[in-house]
Amino acid sequence: MVDPATSYFSCSDKERAIFEAGVKLGSIYHQYTGIPINDSNVEFLERAIEKAVSAQPFVTKVNVNIDRRKVGRSRPAYKYKTLLGDMMDVKINIKYGKALVEGRMAWVSSMKYPLMRFKVLKE
Repeated sequence: MVDPATSYFSCSDKERAIFEAGVKLGSIYHQYTGIPINDSNVEFLERAIEKAVSAQPFVTKVNVNIDRRKVGRSRPAYKYKTLLGDMMDVKINIKYGKALVEGRMAWVSSMKYPLMRFKVLKE
């Protein structure tokens, strides 16, 4: 894929792949936290997030897991939960040029924070 935005960036393929992973993980967090969730829609939501993110440029793989223990069982009306950062474990692979990175957003208990990080798979 030829990237029409290349001239707007002054960085290596690896740095651009890391940037793209961060953008996509940040968008997942900010678009989906707070959405109503229960045990009947959790799998649908996982697949919907994966499909939506897969439509973005440079994404080669997405895996979204929502912790069903934290979602719990269906509840009566007005007793639903909302998706929180500590419920999500998201992995995304980004290929830009020759670089391939894996971005991940997952809860780090010791920090009490949904940390976004990356691993370079290929430079």
